[in-house]
Formats: sequence, C-alpha cells, structure tokens
Amino acid sequence: MTVRTVAFDALAPETHEEVLQKVFAEGDIDLVLLAFGVLGDQYADEHDPMAAVRVTRTNYVGAVSSGLVCAQALRTQGHGSLVVLSSVAGERARRANFIYGSSKAGLDAFAQGLGDALHGTGVHVMVVRPGFVHTRMTAGRQPAPLSTTPQAVAVALEHGVRRRARTVWAPPALGPVMSVLRHLPRPLFRRLPG
Repeated sequence: MTVRTVAFDALAPETHEEVLQKVFAEGDIDLVLLAFGVLGDQYADEHDPMAAVRVTRTNYVGAVSSGLVCAQALRTQGHGSLVVLSSVAGERARRANFIYGSSKAGLDAFAQGLGDALHGTGVHVMVVRPGFVHTRMTAGRQPAPLSTTPQAVAVALEHGVRRRARTVWAPPALGPVMSVLRHLPRPLFRRLPG
C-alpha cells in the first residue's frame, strides 16, 4: 500500500476544489474521512472575535467546502463513504465550549442534510460523534466522563461504515446520555459542570 500526502489548508476553501479534484483524478476512493477540528481557547476567543472566527472557519467552513467537493466526486464515481467527524459538543452547546460546539453543531447539520441529498446515489454519509478523546488537542484538560481513545473511535467508525450507519457515537453510551441532556431544561443544564 502506498501512502501519499497532499498539502491542504482548511482555512483556504478557495483551493479545496483544485486540490481534491487532483486526488480523485488518481482513481476511485472508497472512503473519505473529513476530520477538521481545532478546540481554540474559549475564554480568550470570546474576547477575540477573529480567533473565534478561525475556530469556526476551520471546523465548519473548511469542512463544508471540502465536503461538497468530495460528495460530488463520490457521486460521480457512484459509490463510497463520506465520514464526517463531528463531536458530542455539537449536540448542545455548553458555556465552557460554545464556540467549538456551535461549529460542530453546524457541521453535524450540514452532514445530515448532505446525506439526505445523496440518498440513492450509492454514496453513504456517516456522522461520527465522539466525546472527549485523549489526543494532543485535549492534552492537559480534565477528561470528561465516558472519555475515549483515538483507537476506540477508529473501531467505532469502521463498524459504522460496515453497517452503513448514519450516526455513530464513540463511545456508544454517549447516544442515550446526550438524548437526556439534549432535552434537559435550560436552567438545569446550566448547573452542570463546565
């Protein structure tokens, strides 16, 4: 197996079509993993609108731009899976990370709509909603309940693609937990730890 890297800038959506079309021109692709994510610094970003914009442009605008290009290429070839790495933070924005969470909520809604638009084309779209994952991005942060590893997320992703799932939670227990939290009255939700 040969692995090749291609320079790609999430913050330069005007280049995405050219770069990704070259990749797809080399042959059929079975799976595209859209993994865009910077956490930012919530407190600092609230006081620096341009820093907040950078988080949202990376997590949302970059993913939307490249997601549309990849979706069209997969539709043209008539098969393939587009896997979008969202976040449990997108389910309901919390005070502690609402800039990041809102960018993932937008991405999540985009991916669900894109999946509906591609229904019947042979292209499978799946949203992966991991919770706290032990990575460089979360290093030094207090792990949240039900935290997981990149390896566990990869296994959940693989099983989801094989089942042609539309949504995958990692770990799976987050699905029911977030269903409860999503419907929790706002005054109670505000009392939850950050």
